[in-house]
Amino acid sequence: MDLVEVDRVEIHILVDNATDGLSSTPLNVEGEFAFTNRRGLRASSDRCLCCAVHGLSCLVTVERGSTRHTVLFDSGPEEYAFERNTTRLGVDLGRIEGIVLSHGHWDHAGAMKLALQGIRGRNGGRTVPFHVHPGMFRQCGMKLPDGGVRLMDDVPSIAELEGLGAEIVSATGPQRLLDDMFHVSGEIPRVTSFERGLPGQVRRTDDGTGWEPDELLMDERWLAVNVKGKGLVVLSACSHAGIVNVLTHAQASFPDGKLHAVLGGLHLSGTNEKIIPETVAAMKQFGLAQIGAGHCTGWRAMSALAQAFGDDVLAPSAVGKRYWF
Repeated sequence: MDLVEVDRVEIHILVDNATDGLSSTPLNVEGEFAFTNRRGLRASSDRCLCCAVHGLSCLVTVERGSTRHTVLFDSGPEEYAFERNTTRLGVDLGRIEGIVLSHGHWDHAGAMKLALQGIRGRNGGRTVPFHVHPGMFRQCGMKLPDGGVRLMDDVPSIAELEGLGAEIVSATGPQRLLDDMFHVSGEIPRVTSFERGLPGQVRRTDDGTGWEPDELLMDERWLAVNVKGKGLVVLSACSHAGIVNVLTHAQASFPDGKLHAVLGGLHLSGTNEKIIPETVAAMKQFGLAQIGAGHCTGWRAMSALAQAFGDDVLAPSAVGKRYWF
């Protein structure tokens, strides 16, 4: 595996659909209340509680010897939740050295402008590498039964991001970040027969006069790190490509390596609930040591994953949780 091995990775969930500070966790996972107590705060105080919203944001920190790098993976849907949670979790935004936006949906990009301002306000005003796919910036929406389109909020434009100090890195292929310790995938091949993207999504045509199908969301990417003695830890923010396609792509990208864990949204709620059985069955082939499912996975899929993999493997994501591998 040519991705540089790290000694350790820590993934801190800043924004997610759920809060769960009471449930027991595996030894490598710390819940919100345990984290609060360790910081010497009262977990029962309303001054410490984070909030849950529909979206995802993760702070990913790797260590190799004395070298440490931190990346922000998505920002969640809106500024209030991002600011509240990062403040109450005591996150030092100034140590973030790069941002990766997983795909062009509002629930992952709504707080990006605030995040950039917060990072630059604490890093001495340095620009921040901001990794995107060029297809993320098309206006998109959902096709309605009557033929109309329900618009989604746009992600911040390149001009807006650059105006706030983002150094845009736009690519359709894979990228290596920060001493080759992070891997951002290229476009995800669609190889399964049952994972068909987001039914009903459309995007503006190039000329801006109409709409075209965009169910495959080819702008989506995954992020991975290679942990010494364990293998690849994959973050898939929404898995519109299908989590089996994501993991298949990760395995093919590093054929000499091993998949260790996957975290993020598996998008098995709503219209995708019908493919839960095929997805859960196909995930068994990867031999994952941990599945940190959250965000858009949905309770039906979470229940199916629990039955198939048990507590030793399934460690559901929630706001404030920290995973380390």
